Amino acid sequence: MATGTISLPGSIFTRLDSGVRDFYPGYGALVMATGIISNAFYFTGWFGLSQILFFVNLIAYPLIIFVILTRLVRHTPALWKDLLDPKLVFSFFTIVAASDVLGIQLDLRGFASLAIALWLLALGLWFLLLYFSFAVLTFLNSAQNANVVHGGWLIAIVGTQSLVLLGVRVADHLSASGPGLIVLAHMLWGIGLALYAIFVTLFSYRIFFFRLAAEDLSPLLWVVMGAAAISANAGTSLILSKPHISFLADMKPFIDGTTMMIWAWGTWWIPLLVCFGIWKHVICRVPLSYTPALWSLVFPLGMYSVATFRFSLAAQFPFLQSLGRSFVWVAAAVWLCVMTALVVSNFRFFKNFAPQTARA
Repeated sequence: MATGTISLPGSIFTRLDSGVRDFYPGYGALVMATGIISNAFYFTGWFGLSQILFFVNLIAYPLIIFVILTRLVRHTPALWKDLLDPKLVFSFFTIVAASDVLGIQLDLRGFASLAIALWLLALGLWFLLLYFSFAVLTFLNSAQNANVVHGGWLIAIVGTQSLVLLGVRVADHLSASGPGLIVLAHMLWGIGLALYAIFVTLFSYRIFFFRLAAEDLSPLLWVVMGAAAISANAGTSLILSKPHISFLADMKPFIDGTTMMIWAWGTWWIPLLVCFGIWKHVICRVPLSYTPALWSLVFPLGMYSVATFRFSLAAQFPFLQSLGRSFVWVAAAVWLCVMTALVVSNFRFFKNFAPQTARA
């Protein structure tokens, strides 16, 4: 008998298929994080870096959509289980926000038709997910499952406000429907604020009045800041947009004040969230390892940079521009760390399931 190498590629495909089955439904946050940092670089004049991240999203977005569709076809029960889970159902809103963020990237580069198509897709998904997710909370939730503390529920607000950001741009391209779309954008902004008020009240009550364990503090916690930042950014977009009708023009003072308050609220959360991270990983010594939820930490950092920079322009606060310009580098550094961790994680995956050696 001779000794040789037998390739077992089937084992790799099996593992890839299991990866599709167990695919984290909030992976759209990768596109969100990459896109918002790309847009931050674009607005602050770093067009080369913005373009690099744009190309990353041109690969990441269709790949994630492909995996989700494959999961829908091959592993329908697993996908349905996540949709019926109160802890995971709101993670699907990352697809809504990812579509809108990529749409803004495309619109900035002159691809208006693709941006419109992505906005319409995101709007349809948002409508279905919003009522479905609240039905899950109403009929399938329980006191044991109501873990709002991880912050994932607030991704619904992020998805809602992302429709405002891209919708304002779409209104400029569809002149015949422009007034109606601007009215819709104002309505969505109000809905997002109302949802934020509901969820952040539950969230704050949970973390301030009940005992927290280290495992309760996931990276999704940062969404509480990210939801405030994107709400402020959406308010800024409404301030800078053409009102089209006098009623919306009369709302400008209200939008001005609310935008400033929601931006300040998001700013207030940043030191507290940093303290939570120090407590978990330094004091409690929980190891820091890669998890897809980390992308939900990166996105708020990038969104805060964009929201601060654009708010400084709308409100004519020049001293805030430097904060927005500086914060984008913090977001980019964290993005690079998380992307490196993702690459290393996938490298280990393929290394562990490379063709095996056996005796023939």
